Amino acid sequence: MRSGERPVSTLFDQIGLLYTGDPGREEIENAALVVDGGRVVWVGPAGGAPDADERVDVDGRCVIPGFVDSHAHLVFAGDRTAEFAARMSGASYTAGGIRTTVAATRAATDVRLAARTAALVAEMQAQGTTTVEIKSGYGLTVEDERRCLEIAQAFTEETTYLGAHVVPPDASSADDYVRTVTGEMLEACAPYAKWIDVFCERGAFDADQTREILLAGTKAGLLPRIHANQLGNGPGVRIAAEVGAASADHCTHLTAEDVWALSSSGVVATLLPGAEFSTRSPYPDARRLLDAGVTVALATDCNPGSSFTSSMPFCVALAVREMRMTPLEAIRAATYGGARALRRGDIGTLRVGSRGDLVILDAPAYVHLAYRPGVPLVAQVWKEGRRLV
Repeated sequence: MRSGERPVSTLFDQIGLLYTGDPGREEIENAALVVDGGRVVWVGPAGGAPDADERVDVDGRCVIPGFVDSHAHLVFAGDRTAEFAARMSGASYTAGGIRTTVAATRAATDVRLAARTAALVAEMQAQGTTTVEIKSGYGLTVEDERRCLEIAQAFTEETTYLGAHVVPPDASSADDYVRTVTGEMLEACAPYAKWIDVFCERGAFDADQTREILLAGTKAGLLPRIHANQLGNGPGVRIAAEVGAASADHCTHLTAEDVWALSSSGVVATLLPGAEFSTRSPYPDARRLLDAGVTVALATDCNPGSSFTSSMPFCVALAVREMRMTPLEAIRAATYGGARALRRGDIGTLRVGSRGDLVILDAPAYVHLAYRPGVPLVAQVWKEGRRLV
């Protein structure tokens, strides 16, 4: 757009079913909406919309907000197909393969890492994702973590410093590495990150280390989130509530106390069914969380080891089939829930004032995302009122 040129307004008309994500008015049949200046300015019945510069005839199809993928690891190099094949032959998942990706990522050039990230972001956009969070965590040196975050920042404002992914094999000790993560690495990475994350798990970081790292990040101006309770019961969820984290991610193994901590604190439970699919692990009990009043988000956990999928529609289908979520709950978690996990009020919904991020499905209803798993149902993707796909 040339300087001084007025933004084009677009009317999306003849929508068969509009899922707005607005808790007060989630679904509208025979709907229309108008995007102007990158924002939704009108939502209502087809035929009642104000004039706009351009008109898109949706022809009875379903429109939903762009997916918000609030947990992804996209800056990496290397391949872990052998590890996947071993798991499918009966080997258990222990997260040890992270170190394999660390070695490949350290050896890769910035150009190569940026090209891989760009390809994955394009995959996500083609499947309806308009906002993605991207973590570091495969460099685990001061310079490699910094450059991974700088690369991520070119693709999203939702960047997460995950220097505390695992303790690298070249660290002199876990305590020394924690000092690095909370010291010179944090100082180098903070300018390129919005969030700080810790993999709080057996074989990674314990409760005291996790708390120390998150509090150091908070002091540096970063917002906390946490990998919690993926491989077994542990302190991660309770630490998330204690430090006011935006989300606790995975939440596969939860006690009654953990569920209460989530529901009473407002911490979002981000569920990552692609990881359970790829590791043949038990799925989180989404029904238990929802019935307790916990806000649930869905995300891909796209990474080269435990969940190498970029598809939010696939995760929606898994959530419905394997985690006892209704189609409405799953689409809500993949849009509004993801926005809540990123503490964003401008995305994940299609209401007046929301960013004009929307997906036109080649289907009459969002239920088809679970009803027809694996079928490419995304017809068009728009971000801030501009067509991406």
